[in-house]
Amino acid sequence: MWGFIEQHLRDGIEILVLAVFIYQLYRAFRATRGAQILVGLGLVLVVLALVTEVFDFEVIGWIITRSAAVLAFALLVIFQPELRNGLARLGSSRFFSFSSKRRLAFVERLADAVVLLSKKRIGALFAIQRGISLKEQLETGVVLDAHFTSELSMSVFYPKSPLHDGGIIIADDRVAGAACVFPVTEKEMKDRSTGLRHRAAIGLTERTDAVAVVVSEETGSISISENGSLQRNLTEKQFREKLSEIFFSGPPSNETETVEKLDRETSVSSSGDRDLVSD
Repeated sequence: MWGFIEQHLRDGIEILVLAVFIYQLYRAFRATRGAQILVGLGLVLVVLALVTEVFDFEVIGWIITRSAAVLAFALLVIFQPELRNGLARLGSSRFFSFSSKRRLAFVERLADAVVLLSKKRIGALFAIQRGISLKEQLETGVVLDAHFTSELSMSVFYPKSPLHDGGIIIADDRVAGAACVFPVTEKEMKDRSTGLRHRAAIGLTERTDAVAVVVSEETGSISISENGSLQRNLTEKQFREKLSEIFFSGPPSNETETVEKLDRETSVSSSGDRDLVSD
């Protein structure tokens, strides 16, 4: 038995490495336009290889063999956006750069602001920067450097505000910019009611490791997008729990009071209950 293990250990490790690599490719390319191209190209190559093997087509076999280098270069060009995104995720840190205490205070303010916007049915789009810089998106809007508050969010997203179109970028718990344009996802959406804000949130989180929060203008529903996936129609409690999961990887065990605050179902703090914008 030990001799068998020694003889095939290298083969097993090689199979494991290939399996992990293929799975990571699947995760990176699934639900993208590049995935459709990759599947189509793979089917063409498989069919050509089978036909060549069955009928012993020497010319087609020679072409497939000699075109391998050209094909590899073509794949780099075709899948350049996906490769860039994957490498950026690999080289970035998934942790937020500011301290735990500041993060807690920011989560409180963000949750209160989003809930207030939801109750007022004011459409909003927030992008919270993590490891990958959002400088490219920031340059499309108005650069700010402001303390994040519910009042500021209401002022920015109020329908008659000059900055209400686009999204807010938050970096290190401060508002870095407003009226920023985010890339819209290219994948097909099963739900045709998915609006432009939601598609922009998905598109941004597909290309970066940012977290996007959306408030629907029509229904006031709250959604969170992370890693290209969207969770819609969250209740206030679900939204606060999701924020806690993202920012703290679950509720902090040594801060019972923090958990109670994050899970509370009251609308907002007393300072946020004021009618900042008329109905």
